[in-house]
Amino acid sequence: MSANESARGVPVTTGAEPTTVLPEAASQLVELERLQQALLEADERAKNHREQYVRAAAELDNVRKRAQRDIEAANRYGLEKFAAELLPVKDSLELAVQNAGRADVKSLREGQEATLQLLSRALEKLGVKLIDPVGEPFDPERHEAMKAQESTTATANAGLPDLKAPPPTPKK
Repeated sequence: MSANESARGVPVTTGAEPTTVLPEAASQLVELERLQQALLEADERAKNHREQYVRAAAELDNVRKRAQRDIEAANRYGLEKFAAELLPVKDSLELAVQNAGRADVKSLREGQEATLQLLSRALEKLGVKLIDPVGEPFDPERHEAMKAQESTTATANAGLPDLKAPPPTPKK
């Protein structure tokens, strides 16, 4: 055996001149090659993840734009529907104004009632419902107080919490 082929090393031929790699260096070369392979795989995964991120971000942007267009279309459609329902009411009011000087009280009243019915039907089609709370206790969830007035039939502050009462004591 030559000095290069001793028990300590493994002969390696690279090009014209053979060289010997020591066992410690061989394990380091194997580890280096494994790490380089792992780095290449990690780079490939990172590249794939970046592509997935870019696609997801683009999809999110598309969804956001689509939702904005849908909201604008719904608003536009709702406004058009609202306007279309109120046009007959406007026409009726214009007719009443034109005929106000030459109409009698009875026909003016009939015209006003007809216009009110047109408006009521239009509002009903749009989902607006009349709430008649007469005789019901005040419910702040459904009613809006315009003013307070004396009443012999209604109880004071019905439906409202008593603000002068002490707070309830917590149960143990």
